[in-house]
Amino acid sequence: MEKLYVFDTTLRDGEQVPGCQLNTIEKIELAKALEFMKVDIIECGFPISSPGDFNSIVEISKVIRDSTICALTRAVEKDIDVAADSLHFAKRKRIHTGIGTSDLHIKHKFKSNKKDILKRAIECVKYARRFVDDVEFYAEDAGRTENEYLARVIEAVIAAGATVVNIPDTTGYCTPFEYGEKIKFLCNNVPNIDKAIISTHCHNDLGMATANTIAGVINGARQVEVTINGIGERAGNTALEEVVMAIKCRKDIPVYTDIVTKEISKTSRLVSTLMRMPVQPNKAIVGRNAFAHSSGIHQDGVLKNRESYEIMDPAQVGVNESTIALTARSGRAALSHHYKRLGVDLNEQELDLAYDKFLTLADVKKDINDQDLLIIVGVTHSKQNQRIGLKFLQVVCGKGSAPMATVKLIIDGEECCATCSGNGPIDSAFAAVKSLIHRKVTLEEFLVQAITRGSDDVGKVHIQIENRGNIYYGFSANRDIVTASVEAYVNAISKIV
Repeated sequence: MEKLYVFDTTLRDGEQVPGCQLNTIEKIELAKALEFMKVDIIECGFPISSPGDFNSIVEISKVIRDSTICALTRAVEKDIDVAADSLHFAKRKRIHTGIGTSDLHIKHKFKSNKKDILKRAIECVKYARRFVDDVEFYAEDAGRTENEYLARVIEAVIAAGATVVNIPDTTGYCTPFEYGEKIKFLCNNVPNIDKAIISTHCHNDLGMATANTIAGVINGARQVEVTINGIGERAGNTALEEVVMAIKCRKDIPVYTDIVTKEISKTSRLVSTLMRMPVQPNKAIVGRNAFAHSSGIHQDGVLKNRESYEIMDPAQVGVNESTIALTARSGRAALSHHYKRLGVDLNEQELDLAYDKFLTLADVKKDINDQDLLIIVGVTHSKQNQRIGLKFLQVVCGKGSAPMATVKLIIDGEECCATCSGNGPIDSAFAAVKSLIHRKVTLEEFLVQAITRGSDDVGKVHIQIENRGNIYYGFSANRDIVTASVEAYVNAISKIV
C-alpha cells in the first residue's frame, strides 16, 4: 500500500466560484479545519492576483504547522517572487508554478511555439527552486495535450527540479480511460518519472472528475488535487470526499490516505456555510440524502442489515445514522421503526391499521412528521414530550439600524417572550428562540429554496440542527422568508423539547 497525498485547493480553485470569496478570517478557519482533517497540502491562493490573497497566505502560514502550504503562480518570475514572500512564515512550503502545454493554449493563449513553452517551463521551475525545495509544476490543459510533447515537458521540468508534476484535465474533457492512459504513458515514457510524484487535477465539466482522478491513481498518480464538496471553476473540481471514500471502500485500489474521514461531513458543512453555497441533497457522501432511504424495499433491507443498501457506514464520514424517510413508498418495516423510536409499541394488527392510515396521509402530505404518526395511532399530544410553537415574531433591520428580533413562543401552554440582537434579522430571531428554550442547539444546515417566481415568491426553508449528538430537521414555507426561517427552526427544536 502506497500513500496517496491529498492536495486540497478549496481555498484557491474552489474560491474561484462566483460569489464564494472568503475573507482572511474565514480562510484561516477553513485551513485549520483542513489541517485537522490531515490534508497533506493546502493550496491557499494565487498571491500575485490580489493583496487579499497574499495576506491570507501569510496569515494562514503563521497558524498551520502540519500541512504543507502551497501558493500558485504563472511561469513568471514576478509571480514566483511574490509567492516566495507570501510563504515566508510557512513551516512547510511549496510553490506551484506552470504553463499551458496544449496546442490551443500555445497558439491562442501564448501565441508561442512548443520550443519556447518548453524553455519557459524549465526556467520557471529552476527559478522557483531558488526559494523552496518543494516545487510543483502544472502542465495546464494536459488533458488535451499530445502525449509525446507532454512527456518531453515533464521530463524536462523534473530534471530542472520539480518534485511534483501536475497533469490537469483543465477543461474536464477526458474520459476515465483516456486520462488513465495518459498517466500510464508518462509512467512508461518519462525516464526520470521516479524522481517526482504525479498529481491529478480534474475538472467536472462532463461529470467525470472523480472517475478520471481514480483512473489516474490506478495508473500511477500518487497525489490528488481536490476540493471540499467538489466546488470550483465552472462545473467544479474533483470532490475530496468522493475520492477519499472511494479509496477507503474499494480495497482493490492499492493506496491509502491519512484523511480523518469522520471530519468530512463537518468540514463539508463549514465550506457550505462560509461560501454560502448549499450542497445538493443527492451529492455523494455529504448530501442530505446520501444516507436516506425512502423505498420500502430499501428501508426493510437497511433495517435488517445496513450493508444491504449502504457501501459505507455513515459514521465513517461523521453522520450519526442513516435516515429512514417516511413517504408513500415506505413499507411497514420503516413505519414500525419510527413508532419504536417514539416509544409506541404496536402489535401486528395495530401496525396494519396504522399503515393503511399512513399511506392515505402520505399520498396527500409531502412531509410526515412525528406528530402525524402519533395522531394516526391515537396518541394524544399530552402523552408525548411537550411541543413549542411560534405565536409572534417582529424584526427590525435595515441600513443604519441594528438588527433586532422579538419572539413569542408557546411552551407547555405558556407564553414566553424574548428580544435579542444579531448579525441580521434571522440570526437575531434565532438568538431569541435559543434564549427561551435553554438548550444547546447547533445549526448544522440552513437552506432556502424558491417555490414560485417573482417578488412575492414563496420560500421553503429546510433546517438541520444538532443537540447532544442527535440531528433534528425542521421545515416551513412562507412568503416572508424570515418567518419561514424561524418557523422551520422552531419546528426542528420542537422535536427535542
